[in-house]
Amino acid sequence: QAMAPALPSELPALLSQVQSVLRQARQQAHRSVNRVMVEAYWRVGQLIVEHEQAGRARAAYGERVLDQLAQRLQDEFGAGFSVANLRNFRQFHLTFGWPEIRDTPCSELSWSHWRTLMRVTDPAARRWYGQEAQQQAWSVAALRRQIGTLYYERLLSSQDKAGVQAEAHA
Repeated sequence: QAMAPALPSELPALLSQVQSVLRQARQQAHRSVNRVMVEAYWRVGQLIVEHEQAGRARAAYGERVLDQLAQRLQDEFGAGFSVANLRNFRQFHLTFGWPEIRDTPCSELSWSHWRTLMRVTDPAARRWYGQEAQQQAWSVAALRRQIGTLYYERLLSSQDKAGVQAEAHA
């Protein structure tokens, strides 16, 4: 079996540059897809809310409608469209306005980040956690940890803000 020819000395540099371009493109594509899906989930929530608010009679069979809608969507689009997720989409629409999810730094957050933020009841804290998650590139686990330890609330009430921040970063 013949040996592979020796690689030119400039190949490692070229390979590194090409790999970098491809990694960046994949990251940008992932962020774009994520942003579009988050927007779609908000719009689905909007449609559900509008359907439910069309009249009192509809509220009585709203759950049955969600069950049927979920089943049909799951048949076509997969498991991500369960009744629980449709409720999440509805809550997403009710919790965040369109400009908030579309035109702020938080618009780059993942759906898992948004779902976590929906559970923060104080709008000011929710906004702050979202901005920090974006600026600090917090993972969902880090965001949950910061919310769970009441980072925002401790920061507001603390005289030693630098100490609270250092503890949170640790």
